[in-house]
Amino acid sequence: MPSERIQRRIDSFLDEADAASTTGDWSPVTEKARAVLAIDAENEDAGSFLKMAEANGVGTTGTISQTISEEAYAAPPLSASFADGRYAVRRFLGEGGRKRVFLAHDSRLDREVAFCVIRAEGLDLTGRQRVLREAQTVARLGQHPNLVTVHDIGEDGGNPYIVQEYMGGGHVGALIATAAEHRLPLERTLQVAKDVCRGLSFIHAGGMVHRDLKPANVFLSTDGGARIGDFGLAVALDRSRLTQHGLMLGTVSYMPPEQALGGESTPKADLYSLGCMLYEMVAGRPPFIGDDPTAVISQHLNVPPVAPNWVTEHCPPALEDVILQLLAKVSADRPTTL
Repeated sequence: MPSERIQRRIDSFLDEADAASTTGDWSPVTEKARAVLAIDAENEDAGSFLKMAEANGVGTTGTISQTISEEAYAAPPLSASFADGRYAVRRFLGEGGRKRVFLAHDSRLDREVAFCVIRAEGLDLTGRQRVLREAQTVARLGQHPNLVTVHDIGEDGGNPYIVQEYMGGGHVGALIATAAEHRLPLERTLQVAKDVCRGLSFIHAGGMVHRDLKPANVFLSTDGGARIGDFGLAVALDRSRLTQHGLMLGTVSYMPPEQALGGESTPKADLYSLGCMLYEMVAGRPPFIGDDPTAVISQHLNVPPVAPNWVTEHCPPALEDVILQLLAKVSADRPTTL
């Protein structure tokens, strides 16, 4: 297992690859993925980024490691369209876990959309229905300027799909990855925080809890506004949050203690995740880091966070107070309103 220092370098390369992929700049994606594979030849995320680059016309020729097979670089098959031709595929945007995302054109409503295919391998009928039910719940909440709009749901070839508003500005995770020292300017941090708070207030008022709030699930419009997306998809897919090392390390960095213990997720669970996000935006890293998910979860449960002003001099005392309140181990100690 890589040391913490090496793992942070790997994560930095992957973040840079992710940021480049959101803008369609595929040469840096290939470069950063190869850098990761030179360190960790079996890194699945790096292999996925290479698949994306190939799917978008950037080759991955050359020897990275003799332990990596050519099969690992095979580009995912691109369908010409989905839903009986309604959604014409423009290009492959990316994938993670069970989700594969395409930029598509909705021929019926004449607009660009993000078409998310949920791979159904290992999902029974109940699991597939759970995915669609999560999307229906979001759609019933109605539109809000700080939520990614769900346009359509259905199944194609036995795989559930969710059609969402296409967010041309990428996501906050990529914003952090490309920022100097991975820290956002204070003004930008507060702007994102306000947008996320508005979105959370809306879904909480509607009786819903996100359950997987993190920078990669906060998307950016072309004008820079932040919108929350991917509501509870990891929970809907019934993944084990303690065993999916490659997939869940990013998620556990923002996981509330009560959720890690399998307890009920309430709106205050989302507030804890928001605190982790705010911490990362100002400090350049999440409050707890480690070599594996179990180590990170143990810190969520048992270790008080280091105050942000020990990590950076750019966090005002008032903001630090808010972050530390949001990161309270006991949900009752967190703020009651946003």
